[in-house]
Amino acid sequence: MTREPNFDELIGDEATGAERERLLQAHELLLQAGPPAELPPELRRAPSMEVPRIEQRRKAKRRVLLLLAATLTVVAVFFAGYAVSGQRGTKSVSPSPAQVISLRGTHLAPRARATLEVSRAQGRNLPMRLSVVGLRKLPPHVYYDVYLVRNGRVEPWGLCGSFVVDAPRRVLTLKFNAPYGHEKGDSWVVTRPGRSSDEPGKTVLRPVAA
Repeated sequence: MTREPNFDELIGDEATGAERERLLQAHELLLQAGPPAELPPELRRAPSMEVPRIEQRRKAKRRVLLLLAATLTVVAVFFAGYAVSGQRGTKSVSPSPAQVISLRGTHLAPRARATLEVSRAQGRNLPMRLSVVGLRKLPPHVYYDVYLVRNGRVEPWGLCGSFVVDAPRRVLTLKFNAPYGHEKGDSWVVTRPGRSSDEPGKTVLRPVAA
């Protein structure tokens, strides 16, 4: 059994007079009130105020950055695939030529070489592409001409296009669209004007097989 505390033992002889009376009254009130009630179990443990560790925050931030990078990668791949598919849908594939003719220079242009790719006729139009190198540069307003040879004639039959040469050693690629269609046995030559203005001029490139 716990003994109640004695006032004289607690205060001793230090307090006297009115001060001793006030302390005595306070002591008696505390004895009447009794000891304080005990805390319930749920309040005996203080709530945790632990601050998240720096390492945990770093790991969380790293996970967020990895997720963001993965999302951006998926978006980039999606748009890249969309762009490629769009280009495939809009870009037409060049058809293979129906005929490829190799041309070789005559004695007027012994170093000249050319390749003529003739596409399939589109109605009465005949697309073609000429790649030529080795022809010398002509005077101003003087042109090389591409002529169609038809029906086994030695002389050219119809003009398909004209061009100029600025750099003999550089390959020159040109596109023409002849309005003659295509017939079996057709061939082509390249000519340049002679001393007179008579057409078609002198042949400087003719088919290798001719």
